[in-house]
Amino acid sequence: MRENLWKYVSLILILLLAMTSVSAVLLYMQNSSLRGYTPTNVTSVSQVRIENVSCNNTELLSEISELRGQIDFLKRFTANGTPSNTTIAVVPLFGLIDDYTALYLVPVLRRIADNSSIGGVILWIESPGGEVGAVRDIYTAVRKLDLVKPVVAYTGGMAASGGYYVAVASDRIIADPLAEVGSIGVIYVHYDMEKNYAQNGIKVDVFKTGKYKDMGAEWRALTPEERRMIANMVDTYFKAFLTAVSTGRNMTINETQRYATGRTWFAVNVTGTLVDSTGDMDTAIRTLEDMLNVTNARVVVYSGPEPENFGVYGSEALFLDPRYLSAYIRR
Repeated sequence: MRENLWKYVSLILILLLAMTSVSAVLLYMQNSSLRGYTPTNVTSVSQVRIENVSCNNTELLSEISELRGQIDFLKRFTANGTPSNTTIAVVPLFGLIDDYTALYLVPVLRRIADNSSIGGVILWIESPGGEVGAVRDIYTAVRKLDLVKPVVAYTGGMAASGGYYVAVASDRIIADPLAEVGSIGVIYVHYDMEKNYAQNGIKVDVFKTGKYKDMGAEWRALTPEERRMIANMVDTYFKAFLTAVSTGRNMTINETQRYATGRTWFAVNVTGTLVDSTGDMDTAIRTLEDMLNVTNARVVVYSGPEPENFGVYGSEALFLDPRYLSAYIRR
């Protein structure tokens, strides 16, 4: 009975997939023919440009990926198999990454590495990035864990900047087709509020032991020498980011730099480069099961750390998607 149900549902999904593909082709052909059509019963024609009436390849690929995921999901329920003794740990990394995130997550990853009952890990990332130190601490912990157990990174919405930095420490990256990945880059923000202080009658007295001790402070501008120092620091962090992506994704530095513009990409458009394949959490679980050569593994989901207030200051270089920076600018 279950096998017949599976065949029936599979046929429906395959027909839907075929109809979607045919509809996209027909829409494209219709749009192409309309562009070249000129009415015969008029003497003059005004050209009107119609925006967004074309086949959206990204949307089509997303729908195909979703349908394939549904078929694979049904296969799991109809397959005859015994539960495996292997446990898969799902470890969340949600939100902005700061020192408190690392304080929670690094010990968890170390305990999992020592736990012989856990065969592999899915690192569930939904993050726009965060502080340099915290990101690198978690990245290092994931790399060490990957030496003893396979790690698959998964994102359903966003693994950007520092979030993506952590992801490349894993064996594989699985992402929802429309998840945003990338934002490879470093950002440093300095707030020069010297004029604002003066306009509001605020006078700052600074007692320091070295001329660079208040470098980046908001009460004064940066000197040309300090600008060069900060630029060098940002460049050093950036090169480390490039190396991490190049190593983790098995790409040359030149190939990696093509994606190191600071922007994010839909996962479906960078499959084979920034991500390995598209799908949902079930796809990530199945990928890890294949790597472990098991079926029907037991899945345990860990809780994440409590969210903390994320303070962004000008004296700190960040692995953070810049779209999330404006909310933390002090006014």
